[in-house]
Amino acid sequence: MLWSSFLLALREVRRNLLRSFLTILGIVIGVSAVITMVTLGNGATQAVKNQVASLGSNLLQIRTGQRMMGPPGGGATGAPSFSLEDVEAIRNQISGLAAVAPEVSKSATVVSMSNNWSTSVTGTTNDFFIAGSWKIAAGRTFTDAEEKAGQTVCLIGETIRKELFGTQQPVGESLRVNNFSCEIIGILTSKGQASMGRDQDDTVIMPIKAVQRRLAGNHNVSSIQVSVKSENDITRVTEELTSLLRERRRLGDDKDDNFNVLDTRQITEALSGTTQILTMLLAAVASVSLLVGGIGIMNIMLVSVTERTREIGIRLAIGALEREVLLQFLIEAVVLSSLGGAVGVGLATLASLALSQVMNVPYTFNVGINLLSFVFSAGIGVLFGYMPAKRAARLDPIDALRHE
Repeated sequence: MLWSSFLLALREVRRNLLRSFLTILGIVIGVSAVITMVTLGNGATQAVKNQVASLGSNLLQIRTGQRMMGPPGGGATGAPSFSLEDVEAIRNQISGLAAVAPEVSKSATVVSMSNNWSTSVTGTTNDFFIAGSWKIAAGRTFTDAEEKAGQTVCLIGETIRKELFGTQQPVGESLRVNNFSCEIIGILTSKGQASMGRDQDDTVIMPIKAVQRRLAGNHNVSSIQVSVKSENDITRVTEELTSLLRERRRLGDDKDDNFNVLDTRQITEALSGTTQILTMLLAAVASVSLLVGGIGIMNIMLVSVTERTREIGIRLAIGALEREVLLQFLIEAVVLSSLGGAVGVGLATLASLALSQVMNVPYTFNVGINLLSFVFSAGIGVLFGYMPAKRAARLDPIDALRHE
């Protein structure tokens, strides 16, 4: 019985191809819109996680002031800066750390031959490359002697290399930073944009003492990056860092912290939560077209019942049961909506692949949302096809046979 009803439903679809296509168009648009929005939203969330992860693994950022977010290496007005002694105290008194990297960042103009570029120069130590998960594409990092003496040597990011040197190999070349020159000893592997849109490759890295002496003019440390060996120790390390820095900065129990310790996982959670909310909102808006598609199916099924009144009367007159007629029209509605769902899933896959390339976010195939959208589209057929099917099943055979 089910198979026969399914074949009859397909026959009706083939008999009125254009009408069937227009009927399921709302379902196609609704399913494809929902899947595309959710897929792109998931891709955006993954992109955010990847960008934050590129900052470093198990990373804590210590900055002056009470503001949680700010420019890398930036300090807060009025809050005392850190010192290299603070960095040593953290390294020596807190266990479970992979790296402790002080930072001083200053804006500068870098020049090579006739090319110049405005960028950020960061003074730090070799721990910076460990904490930030930086890899060296060419050359080397600082030697102990270069760090202690604050020699004017530097590593440059991929953006600096492209803008100033093009296709040339810059290792060993001289780079002018404001009014002094430094030797390029290495090139950093490209990382791309950070979570807030900052180009991580647009940077010059120098020994911290060189930047303090040549650019900053003082011995202050703007921020400190701390990489924790185990993710399970992050909470403990954060508490110990807070306690140690409050002691070193002589903050009494009645005083608030004049620094903040930011766990980069907080950035991931905040930005991921925002993208997920926007994804849900867009999916909810897109799902409205599914209801519109369902109304279209109900409308066309009512028209079909009217057109086939005489056929229904003949079936009832020769012994067909009401439930058989009900099942036939219900299956026709489900077939229409399921076809729309299948086409919508295929269209959404193509659209998601194309848009993920345009938006530069990873494409992640979500089995759950694709299956749910298809099942929901079939459910739309049951929901909006039941009333026309019930109307067909309740037709009086005599009145139906008299219908012209």
